[in-house]
Amino acid sequence: MKHSIKREIAVLFIGIIALALAGNWAINNIFLESYYMMKKKNTLVDAYRVINQVTEPGEYQSEELLAKLNEIREANNIVNFVVLDQDFNKVIGLDDGTERKVGKYAARLWRYVQDVDLYGMEDLEIKVLKKKENYVLQKTTDLATHADSLEIWGTLNTGYYFAMTIPIESIRENAKISNEFLGYFSAAAITLSIFLIWWMSKKITNPILELAELSKRMANLDFDAKYTSGGKNEIGQLGEHFNQMSETLERTISELKTANNELQRDIEQKTQIDEMRKEFLSNVSHELKTPIALIQGYAEGLKECINDDEESRDFYCDVIMDEAGKMNTMVKKLLTLNQLEFGNETVSLERFDLTTLIRGVIQSAGILAQQKEAKIIFKEKEPAYVWADEFKIEEVVTNYISNAINHVDFDKVIDVKIRRGNGKVRVSVFNTGRPIPEEDMDKIWIKFYKVDKARTREYGGSGIGLSIVKAIMDSLNQKCGAVNYENGVEFWFELDGEEREA
Repeated sequence: MKHSIKREIAVLFIGIIALALAGNWAINNIFLESYYMMKKKNTLVDAYRVINQVTEPGEYQSEELLAKLNEIREANNIVNFVVLDQDFNKVIGLDDGTERKVGKYAARLWRYVQDVDLYGMEDLEIKVLKKKENYVLQKTTDLATHADSLEIWGTLNTGYYFAMTIPIESIRENAKISNEFLGYFSAAAITLSIFLIWWMSKKITNPILELAELSKRMANLDFDAKYTSGGKNEIGQLGEHFNQMSETLERTISELKTANNELQRDIEQKTQIDEMRKEFLSNVSHELKTPIALIQGYAEGLKECINDDEESRDFYCDVIMDEAGKMNTMVKKLLTLNQLEFGNETVSLERFDLTTLIRGVIQSAGILAQQKEAKIIFKEKEPAYVWADEFKIEEVVTNYISNAINHVDFDKVIDVKIRRGNGKVRVSVFNTGRPIPEEDMDKIWIKFYKVDKARTREYGGSGIGLSIVKAIMDSLNQKCGAVNYENGVEFWFELDGEEREA
């Protein structure tokens, strides 16, 4: 990634470290030697102050003073240290060389004091760095060896003369070695810091990158994405909050979807109810139109005394009573269907014998079957216990048998059977006659739908009976259906029952 935070952090920290090390190396190169020179100058001045504290000439030979001066000389690499009396006789001569070398240095001090040239001193170059009332601090260069030294000489409080020398060539070498070492160290430190900072930046940025990917997936409503890197720092807490936010969003969206689904279902249900209401009003007005017209016509005929004979009046009254009875039956069925469709009917599940119920319905329909010259066959002898609402199942059986009687034809046989299996009891009612057209098989359960309108009108059907059957079976969460055969039609329904023992 071009603008990766990992790269930015690594470049920033590596740049800071490299700048710090390079700055340190540059400062050492520029100022280290000067700093060393300043420290050595102070060392010479401090040594002068120590020896200048002597107030009596006899103290120069005390072991305590000599030990202290030796300690200063060795600690600060003072190679020459001499003190001369006023006659230029050696009082103190400290050197890491021979007595001859001490004498030679004492001669140099005499030269400084007398300000005269001596043999062999023409190869010495002198640069005064600091000049005070009692001492001179200067830099000397041996032109033969090109060796530089720091030197201090002057007069003590006792009137004696002194001189000290520190070579500074070693200072340059030490500074050079120090800068060279610092250069190598800086290169190694930068190389190591590159790997360490890259590793640290990766450790820091990986959780951030994971959070970035997590937020991207959450934006796409992928709530299975979770922060897994853990940690107790701020990033870890942020990741935990991301997880909590993901769960909250998922739960909220789920609730919104559920509410939206329920709202959509309510809208669809309202639309369906409106359509059902319109269809209901249309069908009811259509179904009631004919009987109302008949009642109105025959009632007007009675009022106007179209026929004075008693037989005609009785016929008119019978027609009016018959049509009024059909209207009453249809209204009752509509009320029953309405209660079933809207769940207002209480479903009471009880165990009862279906065989006994069917025999009762067949017995009640016996007169109607005789009028149609139909033969009802029901051979079942054994009890068939089921779990259902007995009153509603009686209405289903009554509708099936009444429907079979009204449509029976040809051999005029109605065959009622009970079959058991898989914990279910199936009741089928078959009647000989014309099969139902295949295109109408799915529509016969719709209220007011009539396959043969003329025949249905002939026996006073309203097209509601099978709708009531379907509504009852739906309320019981059971199945029903119809099957065509070459010589007739079979209607069936199933209930939860008990297997008959073999």
